Amino acid sequence: MMLAQGISPLYSVYFAPRGYARMLQMGMQIAQSHLTAFDRLVGIIGEAGSGKSLLIKGMFPGLELTNDDDGVNVRPLPLLDIQDTGFYQAHTYHIDVRFEAAFTQIHVLADHIRIAIEKGKRVVIEHFDLIYPALNINAALLVGVGEEVIVSRPTPFGPEPDEIARVVFASNKYRRMAHTAEDLTERYLAKLGITEYTHGDVRHGFILRFREKPKIDTADLEQFVRGYIARDVPVSYGDDQHVVINGEPHLCTGPRMHVTSTGEIKNFHVLNDLPYDTLTESFILVGLVGEEAAASDIRDLNRIDM
Repeated sequence: MMLAQGISPLYSVYFAPRGYARMLQMGMQIAQSHLTAFDRLVGIIGEAGSGKSLLIKGMFPGLELTNDDDGVNVRPLPLLDIQDTGFYQAHTYHIDVRFEAAFTQIHVLADHIRIAIEKGKRVVIEHFDLIYPALNINAALLVGVGEEVIVSRPTPFGPEPDEIARVVFASNKYRRMAHTAEDLTERYLAKLGITEYTHGDVRHGFILRFREKPKIDTADLEQFVRGYIARDVPVSYGDDQHVVINGEPHLCTGPRMHVTSTGEIKNFHVLNDLPYDTLTESFILVGLVGEEAAASDIRDLNRIDM
């Protein structure tokens, strides 16, 4: 008998947003578009502070996370009790491998993940690339979080977790640079009394959208931000709503995703004009970072090189 073949993309790519609400929304979108009831093993890959936990909360509302992000720290680890039988046994388990490796040997974690899968449970694993060599079972759904969110449904032909890890770890530097440059741009706009805008994403940069075209001297804006970069002032996490730049708190919904000092921002520039986007009915300010971010035409920013 011939089995019916489904149609599945090799991978899907989304811009990784900043901030609590947008990461939750992204997780919900990924779950709706990619997750099935039969996915027993979900692997999440990305650096600390990249938004993995928020993404998981969006994908699995109500799931109790076991790591210590945002003060969540479940002990003992529920997955280690998977062999105990009981009517109230959970259906979905969460584990942060990097965090749990400080308490439990990797091979023990891998054994309990296998048991959970055999019992028909679902396991959501942060830092999946760290346990894959011991587990030797690829995820049914693999999600990498860097500058972009890569969603893949691996087959026997790949992709392997280390491939996703290489891509997201390499690209995360642009996300950190862009987020810090965006906050510095916000400081400039605050000087002008401009506070009404929304945020968007673009490769190696950021977008600010305005309903009315603001009076902004882009050359002066660049000089302001580059002044911070030249002084190489420190940047650090303040709290859930603030990043601290040169000792001054700045309102930020993604305070963990920043460079450690402004000197790490490379080649910051903005496009000279504020073009009108008919799709969103807004004027857009585009800021770019990184040595490769040399585009001068807005139509080149998300170009696919074939």
